[in-house]
Amino acid sequence: MEKVGFFRSIHLKFVIIYVLLILVAMQIIGVYFVRQLESTLKDNFKDTIQERVNLLAYYLEEQMTKERLPDEDGPTLEEDVHRLLRDYYSTDITEVRVIEGDTLKILGTSDPDNQGVVGQRSTDNLIKMAIATSQQVPEDYVDPFGNRVWVLVTPIKNNGDVIGAIYLVAKIENIYDQMRQINNIFSTGTAIALAITAVLGILLAQTITRPISDMRKQALAMAKGNFSRKVKVYGYDEIGQLAITFNSLTKKLQEAQATTEGERRKLSSVLSYMTDGVIATDRKGRVILINEPAAKMLNVSRETVLSSSIDSLLGLEEEYTFEELLNERDSVILDYSSKANTLILRANFSVIQKETGFVNGLITVLHDITEQEKIDMERREFVANVSHELRTPLTTMRSYLEALAEGAWKDEEIAPNFLDVTQNETERMIRLVNDLLQLSKMDSKDYRLTKEWIDFIFFYNRIIDRFEMTKQQNVTFERRLPDHSAFVEIDEDKLTQVLYNIISNALKYSPEGGKVTFSIGEKDEFIIVSVSDEGVGIPKENIDKIFERFYRVDKARTRKLGGTGLGLAIAKEMVEAHGGEIWATSTEGKGTTISFSLPYVRTEEDDWE
Repeated sequence: MEKVGFFRSIHLKFVIIYVLLILVAMQIIGVYFVRQLESTLKDNFKDTIQERVNLLAYYLEEQMTKERLPDEDGPTLEEDVHRLLRDYYSTDITEVRVIEGDTLKILGTSDPDNQGVVGQRSTDNLIKMAIATSQQVPEDYVDPFGNRVWVLVTPIKNNGDVIGAIYLVAKIENIYDQMRQINNIFSTGTAIALAITAVLGILLAQTITRPISDMRKQALAMAKGNFSRKVKVYGYDEIGQLAITFNSLTKKLQEAQATTEGERRKLSSVLSYMTDGVIATDRKGRVILINEPAAKMLNVSRETVLSSSIDSLLGLEEEYTFEELLNERDSVILDYSSKANTLILRANFSVIQKETGFVNGLITVLHDITEQEKIDMERREFVANVSHELRTPLTTMRSYLEALAEGAWKDEEIAPNFLDVTQNETERMIRLVNDLLQLSKMDSKDYRLTKEWIDFIFFYNRIIDRFEMTKQQNVTFERRLPDHSAFVEIDEDKLTQVLYNIISNALKYSPEGGKVTFSIGEKDEFIIVSVSDEGVGIPKENIDKIFERFYRVDKARTRKLGGTGLGLAIAKEMVEAHGGEIWATSTEGKGTTISFSLPYVRTEEDDWE
């Protein structure tokens, strides 16, 4: 996960929000305070001026209503007005003028530099308005120098009549200068407060973001599968309780993950070691899981079939849709057989459903029933062959016996031939039954070999001698056997029967004047026993079938020679029971060689020269 940058961190956001809140709060308070202070200062200033003006108006009223005789030596009205106005020249008041009501003549001014206006007539409209309305007339304006000026015109009354007016010009800019100083002080205080607030915000943010950062690191570790870390608990407030809960969640997740991992391994182990194939799909029929046996059965790669549809994977897209497979309750037989291989599978389908009945997928279990089908086929073929092999001699015997019963036994020439045929067929049935019993015993689980150590060279020579003394054909025997002993552990009776069956076949199919070759060789930890004839040979396409039960290349000739078709099948079973193998090589028109191997542990006494 990408690391959170400083400018995107909650730490910075928290400090900024905290500082902004303080700044907004201080600005709101500052604006309200400055405006109220400005209003209060202005009101106080104006009230103070107004009180002084009212007091001046009282004094001026006395002077203006005072009787003055023409020949009296006392001060004139202008002098008295000048004396009263002298005290009103200050830093706050720029000028105070007294105007006579009737003539609008300026009786006096407090500005010592502007005494020339005394005695002149005033043309100011504010004065005229105040005298006409008998009301105070205030006015604010900005002079050419950019200073705020407040003008107040107050009428001088005597018994309700306006006898004059006071024209006052005040410097109200001083109040704004004070406000600017106050604003500077407030701004400096705000900056200091914000700096302190930022420091406190950082410290406060750390107390909140530190455990959150720890929980983030823990979450990242958990995402990577590490559940061993714990979040440090800095306190027992809400964040501390959250950290405790997070640690508890981590522990439970660790336990759940361990349980899930254990179950996953069990399931993986079960799926891996199952002999049956398992395929799982999602609710749309797409393959999400396939185990190794299923991939081998279908001869596909696990990576390539994921996300493919189950019906196309099984080759059922023309016969079934996915919805039909969901409703399929019977097994479906899948035949993937070819000329080279036989493969038959049985597919069983099981729907994955939630408790609500919603279909979540499909499980397909594949069973390889190839061997079972082969066994069933072989069983049916075996029963058919046995029935045929028994029916043929029995039919022949019945025909001859019926002929004998109808009087043929009286014919001295025909009767012996009929009896001889009947006897031969009876012996053939006995051999067939004995071979079948022998195969049945070997197929039984109770079948055991009685092994003992014998010199196989001596044993082989003895078998060959027996056939050489009893042979009726003009066939030459050639022995290619080692001079020294070779001891092997075998069941002598069973190996005698194996060699009897192989040598009998070699003699049956050898032409007059032919040769049968007997040899023994050594390969790895086995001895190789071979019997070769110079007969007609076996076609290449039939060479692998001669060890099957009841298989005969030339059926008519085999029956004529008394064969049951079980000799090589019995030999194969017995050799394999000894831990060896049997095979055949043949060239048409030149002969056939039957070979089999037996386990052999070579000793110093067995060295061949």
